[in-house]
Amino acid sequence: MASQKDVQDLLRLLTTGRNKLPMLSAMGRVKALQAAGLRSISDIASSTAPALTTAISDEKAAKSLLAACKAHLKSPADSATSKRASDSALPSSKRARSAYALDSAPQTPQELEASLALPQPSEDEEAISRCTVYTNRAPLVLAFAVQLLKYTMPDQPLSSRLSLGQAVVSVNSRSKAVSIGLEKGRGADEEGWGRGQPKVKVMGREISVLKRSGYEWRDGEVKTDEDKSEAETETEAESQSTVKEEDPTPSSTLRGGSKPRKDGWTVSSPISSKKSTFIARSITIATPTQAKNLVASLLSSNAELRSADHNMYAYRVQSPTSNHLIEDSNDDGESGAGRHLLGILQADNLQNVLLVVTRWYGGIFLGPDRWRIMSQVSRDALSQRLRVAGVLGHEALWGLDLEAMKSKDGPGTDGLPIHRPEGARAYILKAFASLPEKEGKGKKKTLQQVGIEKEDNLGMLLGALDRLFGSWVGHVGSEELDRMAWGWYVGVRPEVDGGVAGWGWEGGG
Repeated sequence: MASQKDVQDLLRLLTTGRNKLPMLSAMGRVKALQAAGLRSISDIASSTAPALTTAISDEKAAKSLLAACKAHLKSPADSATSKRASDSALPSSKRARSAYALDSAPQTPQELEASLALPQPSEDEEAISRCTVYTNRAPLVLAFAVQLLKYTMPDQPLSSRLSLGQAVVSVNSRSKAVSIGLEKGRGADEEGWGRGQPKVKVMGREISVLKRSGYEWRDGEVKTDEDKSEAETETEAESQSTVKEEDPTPSSTLRGGSKPRKDGWTVSSPISSKKSTFIARSITIATPTQAKNLVASLLSSNAELRSADHNMYAYRVQSPTSNHLIEDSNDDGESGAGRHLLGILQADNLQNVLLVVTRWYGGIFLGPDRWRIMSQVSRDALSQRLRVAGVLGHEALWGLDLEAMKSKDGPGTDGLPIHRPEGARAYILKAFASLPEKEGKGKKKTLQQVGIEKEDNLGMLLGALDRLFGSWVGHVGSEELDRMAWGWYVGVRPEVDGGVAGWGWEGGG
């Protein structure tokens, strides 16, 4: 049986060096090697390439691993693995250890999530108001994205939020580099390296993602086969039954929030302005006839909707007999509204979907503001539909590193390079210093004190962001909150010199 040290040494070898793997992939490879009786670096070094290929089903990776293990045993003092091991052997008094430092390699998803914990967001509003941090733009974008995702994509674990946030930083940094002439030519995304991968928008940036299928990280959520069978039976029964209850009224919808209904409709939270109330619904369709029948059925079964002043709708559906899209819309007395809703579907290239927006008119003209509100409730309902329809589902996601994919020189998961959460976490923990002290002012702080101070500052920033984003929940949909976040970031980001002069400096980037 392999000792804990053998496992840790092997994990360090697999997660360092040129062909390093992310921790979860490395753990999976260790298990495969153990199943083949290869439990340590020495065992692997004494093996053969064919035997390793049988164990991990990748001839190139097997040869690379064999060479790395032999090199480690031949010259351990020169390897990064040995250096890390010797560093970790230092007495604790000689190491500035963060309160949030990673311990030994996590063995389960729950342990991985725990190992990535960030400082607790501060709830002390007065302390937050007094806190001033010294940083640059990139980590501030990362902090905004990580905390924003708690509200716009609440199903994502911290590891995914860190990965997606780092992807936002990468996209934003490349955009900046291109704009000031530091980088030329097309990027990986423009060259199609992300083609075929699902995408999400975070702070207005489109991010290519990789589904982490089957990743269960919440304690108590792993279901047995019997549990899953019962859940599937219930779901099937619900889909076959006819839901006769009426849709909730605006007030009850507000209490319940945006939820998928058993009849297939997703319903936004309502938004009211000057006594007018708007609610949106969306549903998946297959034909234009089905769209019109669904609108008629929705109104006939719901007296509350029939009492509304306008029930506008739009749909886009793929023709069953050709590759053409069939589009249509209806204003229902609100001039231009149907076309506006259709424009929302076109902007996101949504297909096979029906969008219905209901308005109870309050007697006061809203002018152009009504278009903004229609967009908000529409995107709320549509974002709910995407989750229900399984476009992304409730699955955890990785942010794909397309530039690494293009260069074929980045860490990968199942062959695709991702933005690793460990790196994003380490970066954000060290990025928020206090203002530099003037020369001769007091005793110089130790590295450990500086590290703790940075983590405290991060807790203050995360607390401030929680108060900001949380104050808008229930008032705007997830899509709108995401768009608003970029404007808030721009309002507080550090000022920098224009062009190359401001690139990469403290307070810049």
